[in-house]
Amino acid sequence: MKLVFFGTPEYVLPILTSLHKKFVTGPGKSPIEAVVTQSPKPVGRAQLKEYSAIDKWGFEHKIPVYYSSMELLKEGTDADLGILAAFSEIIPPEVIKLFPNGILNIHPSLLPKLRGASPIQGTILTEDSTSGVTIMKMDEKLDHGQIISQFKDEIKPDDTTGSLRTRLFERSAEVLVEMLEPYLDGKIKLKTQDESDVTTTRKITKEDGRIPGLILADTLQGSPFKGAWKIDFVKDFETVPTPILLDKFIRAMYPWPEAWTMVKVVPTAEPKRLKILKSHLGETTGILEIDEVQMEGKTPVSWKQFTAAYPEAKFS
Repeated sequence: MKLVFFGTPEYVLPILTSLHKKFVTGPGKSPIEAVVTQSPKPVGRAQLKEYSAIDKWGFEHKIPVYYSSMELLKEGTDADLGILAAFSEIIPPEVIKLFPNGILNIHPSLLPKLRGASPIQGTILTEDSTSGVTIMKMDEKLDHGQIISQFKDEIKPDDTTGSLRTRLFERSAEVLVEMLEPYLDGKIKLKTQDESDVTTTRKITKEDGRIPGLILADTLQGSPFKGAWKIDFVKDFETVPTPILLDKFIRAMYPWPEAWTMVKVVPTAEPKRLKILKSHLGETTGILEIDEVQMEGKTPVSWKQFTAAYPEAKFS
């Protein structure tokens, strides 16, 4: 079995390492023919290059590293199959056609729900208790391909995007290595997605983490906000901003971009950005309670510390 892995962030590393361990045939004989990942980016004041986790893995295992799918196309490959997880580039049809058995995409939602760039954030926000992963065979449309395998996973009450994402990709690694051989042997019947059940997401920006001040103020006081809240990164998602929803939103935005609002610490001051890092729902009241915040330019503090330091603070 010869594979090419497409991916970038550290949280997809369990998939790559599981593929290597499961199908390695001897010293220096990894099934991974190449990895395709984002190019290194300059960071910090010194602008030193930062390499992705997948890039580092390829270097350590003496496996060719490419920085775009077109680089791979130019060089060519004799791999049987591509595996893609969290690779922020649209794969052109001519690259998909390089692989006799296609490219399998590990997508962290129960497709056709929550196609697009932010499925885990969308899951925490829009689903009551169930998340999951779909392994599909890519085609030319975004997250549209036929389904090979799916599994469900419970959303825990304290799950953030970070914790749920880690768990889903770790489980994906286990599922993938067990289904690859049956898939290549033609023993799995593929399922076409139901287009009538499609929902979509887009890439989240820092602005998407904003909670309007009026909504947050009313919710903290236990008063229902009179109006709807349109959350733009999930297409056509407009809802009532209840305490449950705001708690979900804060967890969905963590660890990035983090939920935030604007606050005046004194009536005459200019508003400043206040990150809402942690929250919970009161056990008996069901009211949203903030646990930890961070004023721009400051270190994180408890909500109790913040309100003691700024007793006149008002959301805006």
